[in-house]
Amino acid sequence: MTNFPDFRISGLTLWRVPLTSHETYYMASGKTCATVDSMVLRIETDQGISGWGEVCPIPHYLPAYASGVAPALEELAPVLIGANPVGVEALMIACRSHLLGHTYAQSAIDIALWDLTGKACGVPVYTLLGGRQCEDLPLYHSITCIAPEEMARIAKEAMATGMRQIQVKLGADDNWEADVARLRLVREAVGVGPLVYGDWNCGATRLDATRVGRAVADLDIMLEQPCATLEECAAVRSATNLPMKLDENAHDTATLLKAYELGCMDAVALKLSKFGGISELRRARDLCLYFGAKMCVEDTWGSDVATAAALHVAAATPPKSIMNVCDLSGYVSPRIDADAPVRSKGRITPPVGPGLGVWPDADALGAPVLSIAA
Repeated sequence: MTNFPDFRISGLTLWRVPLTSHETYYMASGKTCATVDSMVLRIETDQGISGWGEVCPIPHYLPAYASGVAPALEELAPVLIGANPVGVEALMIACRSHLLGHTYAQSAIDIALWDLTGKACGVPVYTLLGGRQCEDLPLYHSITCIAPEEMARIAKEAMATGMRQIQVKLGADDNWEADVARLRLVREAVGVGPLVYGDWNCGATRLDATRVGRAVADLDIMLEQPCATLEECAAVRSATNLPMKLDENAHDTATLLKAYELGCMDAVALKLSKFGGISELRRARDLCLYFGAKMCVEDTWGSDVATAAALHVAAATPPKSIMNVCDLSGYVSPRIDADAPVRSKGRITPPVGPGLGVWPDADALGAPVLSIAA
């Protein structure tokens, strides 16, 4: 029997990659998303195998920022350099014990360690997570909050490409009646059957969200994270009797438990950087399986590495529990792996190959912002 190599981490390299949306995203409370810095991490080993991670915090979305990743990595370097990366969770426990919090920064490390472990074992990450349970995964298409008629047009275009799930951004103009028009026109544009849900990104008052919900209560509509607290979202859910998807308020097992108890978690967005990477997202996934909540498995933003990591978690999940995933890399440029999966007829296939199955071109990423060697 061949002995498994004794891998040791020998280096950490971090790049800052500005990702520009193909169109600016307008959201409630004046939030926008145009160009956002993504932090791309490579963890190198003395066996010549490397693992890739990525985290792309959107400003004003979460208590996280891209410039915080490098200092966190410097703080964690003594824990990582010289450690055996194969067997992710033991090393991540050491990281979390050494640096409390900074979940978003530790997410990139966790993803890179899973990639590295998969490559060391010669299997895809979804195999390490229990095995692939589906061939491909359903996508949703997110529509920026602009004039209702334009949003309906975009929805029709997305439907023509095979999309069957549409997220309608709401609240950018603080006009609840315009939000009603957005939902009604998009629902009419896509017809009966496809999933349509309106997303305020925490930007609505309880009153306005309730008025919108009641005004479209005759339609097949789901609401997403209208208000800033779980209690307010639960009140809107009760007042409108419309199903509710949570996003910003779902970031650990405690918030998932509370949302379930409040009865406002028909669906939930599980995002890598909010939970701290694949390891913690898998635990959240298992809890949602127990609760019976539909899941959107994705990340806050990012390119091919973040997209691939989420797809591996989703692919190892029972298909009936997956509402959708997001091809984050399809919304931005540049791509950091030109051969990574792309959407096709409203669905996307997880990468193949060991680890995450994506191979960023380091030469194309520019000069690193941080390089630490043993």
